[in-house]
Amino acid sequence: MTVLIAGCGDLGTEAGLRFAAAGHDVVGLRRSPEKLPSGIRGVFADLSKHVPELPADVDIVVVAVAADASTEEAYRAAYLNGVKNVLDALERQSIEPQRILFVSSTAVYKDSGGAVVDESTPTEPTRFSGKVLVEAEELLFSRTRGTATQPISLRLGGIYGPGRTRLIDQVRTGQAVIPAQPRHTNRVHRDDAAAMIVHLTTMTPTPDRVYVGVDDHAAEMGDVMRFLASEMGCPEPPTAEPGGASDAGPGDKRCSNARIRATGFEFTFPTYKEGYRALLAGEGVRHP
Repeated sequence: MTVLIAGCGDLGTEAGLRFAAAGHDVVGLRRSPEKLPSGIRGVFADLSKHVPELPADVDIVVVAVAADASTEEAYRAAYLNGVKNVLDALERQSIEPQRILFVSSTAVYKDSGGAVVDESTPTEPTRFSGKVLVEAEELLFSRTRGTATQPISLRLGGIYGPGRTRLIDQVRTGQAVIPAQPRHTNRVHRDDAAAMIVHLTTMTPTPDRVYVGVDDHAAEMGDVMRFLASEMGCPEPPTAEPGGASDAGPGDKRCSNARIRATGFEFTFPTYKEGYRALLAGEGVRHP
């Protein structure tokens, strides 16, 4: 099969390498295709501005774009334009892939006060990031309705892994502050996120339209910080003053991965402890 990774950055590249290892022909679209490793055929494309030219025999499409900045304008350019331009290219070339997977985010859910959310929870985002992602999901679902293509939205939690070590760095340098109000953090290791993409686009059963992509444990941020401090032999981070600026952050919710677990997917890093221990040991690095 031919797999198209539209937006072949860190996550898309890791997924592409896994598709290639499984014997698929992989084409990666990005603005700097020369940076892609062997096994992925790089093609220049700026999906925020242009409708790309696609291989005629595409079977699977993965839209794994990322915004250049944390602004509404950047999010719309990346996610809405990215999805639209890929769909326009497929329509222009009369290509109907078997499946299209859009990498979305748990930001589509609002603060639930620590309650469990899953795929049946209404998407009622309060921030521009979640609102734009919901628009992109709806665009994908509406444009593929009535076609042979199966659309999938994979709503990933906070991705960590090789090159994504901000929390480790904050704890190590003493800049980390534990929130005064307990707040859950929903995480997924980059390698597990990439494995989910391959699993959902190639599994035999017909996939659902939406999956939440998080690990098994929605841990409190303070517990994660204390764990990292212990593993690195650093002082425990201080706790923020209630209501202070350092206590501000995203809403509190606990995301469930029961649906993707039910498909038979198995995690390499089922909780943050396994994932961060591997990172601290220098494991899991597959490419720059």
